[in-house]
Amino acid sequence: MPAPSLYDICRFLHITGVVMLMGNITVTAIWKFFADRDGRAEVLSFAQKLVTYTDWAMTVWGVVLTMAGGYGMAIAGNYDLVGTGWLAASQLLFVVAGMIWLTIIVPIQIRQARAAKRFAAGGDVPDSYRQDSRRWLFWGLVATVPLVAATWLMVVKPG
Repeated sequence: MPAPSLYDICRFLHITGVVMLMGNITVTAIWKFFADRDGRAEVLSFAQKLVTYTDWAMTVWGVVLTMAGGYGMAIAGNYDLVGTGWLAASQLLFVVAGMIWLTIIVPIQIRQARAAKRFAAGGDVPDSYRQDSRRWLFWGLVATVPLVAATWLMVVKPG
């Protein structure tokens, strides 16, 4: 069995990153949705803590591996990152999702994490937390659309 090429290693990293990223954002949205529906302060506080943990453990590293593997494949495979339509579009979609995440979703998560620390000790869950949960879910779904589209482009490589 021949040793894997640099391209193969980068492809493995890229696919691993996509699985981590897409898997985490999907599963986190589902279990946070149900925690929010439960409504108990201790459940909400625990769920919010896990959103922060899993974002650092899975989403951030998923992004790093997706980018490192993707750009590594492009370099190893001599792909034109700008002139190849599906690659240019995929990068743009990835950036759009990242900008939504960084400018809207992360600030919401920070507010929710701070609020959850306050009500974890037995206080009431404020309406602002519940409003932020709805915003978080909405913008999380919006940010997922370009990631799904980029994944589709990476698989089919149209044109």
